[in-house]
Amino acid sequence: MTNSRWRMSVLVAGHAVDDLYQGAVPAVVPFLVLERGYSYLAAAGITVAATLLSSVVQPLFGVLIDRRPVPWLVPLGMTLAGVGVGLSGLSDSYVLTWLAIALSGLGVAAYHPEAARLARRVAQDSHVGMSWFAVGGNVGFALGPVLVTPVLAFGGLAWSPLLAVPALVGGAFTLAALRGVHGASAAATTREGRDDWGQFSRLTVIIVARSMVTFGLGTFLAIWVTQRVGGGPAAGAAALVVLFGAGAASTLLGGVLAGRWGRVRVLQVSYALAVPAVAGVALVPGPAVYLMVALTAVALYVPFSLHVTLGQDYLPNRVGTASGVTLGLAVSIGGLGSPVVGAIAGASDLRWGLLSLVLMPVVAAVAARGLRSPGSMRA
Repeated sequence: MTNSRWRMSVLVAGHAVDDLYQGAVPAVVPFLVLERGYSYLAAAGITVAATLLSSVVQPLFGVLIDRRPVPWLVPLGMTLAGVGVGLSGLSDSYVLTWLAIALSGLGVAAYHPEAARLARRVAQDSHVGMSWFAVGGNVGFALGPVLVTPVLAFGGLAWSPLLAVPALVGGAFTLAALRGVHGASAAATTREGRDDWGQFSRLTVIIVARSMVTFGLGTFLAIWVTQRVGGGPAAGAAALVVLFGAGAASTLLGGVLAGRWGRVRVLQVSYALAVPAVAGVALVPGPAVYLMVALTAVALYVPFSLHVTLGQDYLPNRVGTASGVTLGLAVSIGGLGSPVVGAIAGASDLRWGLLSLVLMPVVAAVAARGLRSPGSMRA
């Protein structure tokens, strides 16, 4: 295996390990509530420590690496993400628990901008290579509960330090794989061209709108499908498997399609198709809802990795900042839409709550029509 392939493989696996801890925090919260009697407000505060802090700080790390490449932030950020979650179960103090989770969020924030920049470099501007990097994050997020639940169910919060093991191992491998990459990456930090903040702002609107849909579906889809088809919790869980499984495959598909038709065209078509697909999730009766979930996953996840590379090319002199916004801030802001969906569902019913999400791909599709290609990447 060549050095580039080895480094890319480690970056993909490292992205999975890092984002595993984003998925781990929601899985840890129920154990904190059970063992320590946290209120819903206190539990929400733990989630905010991980997500909101990470999303706000992430662009700041992007600004830092725009001034000077710091590849060591990749293994360090991954390690801190795991150590924070590992420490979260060791103290009965809410403040210390909150700080441990905040440390994990800080690690996630430190990881993403530099990792995205290095992945672009190591992938040699390949759409498919960047798609694999994005898939790593999707897979890791889904694996978070898979790691946390059996460990804490068996040993309780006292066993939380075991949750840090993947980060410690992954951080060591990543440090070894990136040895010697600093000089090459530094040369690629600034690309030719002027920063186009207008196009980048338009792309950010698209990402926020997409994120609102994915967060909303992630929160309410299982409940909705269970109501529609029966079958108990298994039916709802199956819908989430379809959503995230088809989503991971579609992220790779996005890289292939972009190589043939261009990133902007793929975004425009994807979000246009997302409008009827999301509406179908709320309106199609019976088991056919699973088909609409799969179509929605394709429409929403095909553009996922393309957001990152487009953002980097719209801000060629601020690649770190672009990565911090497209992977962090814009995505997390989208999570604020879930309470709105819940409020609409509470005022009427869940069907209307889900139908409200259709507005978001409409916004994304309209915004995408004004995107211009910043230049072609190597297919």
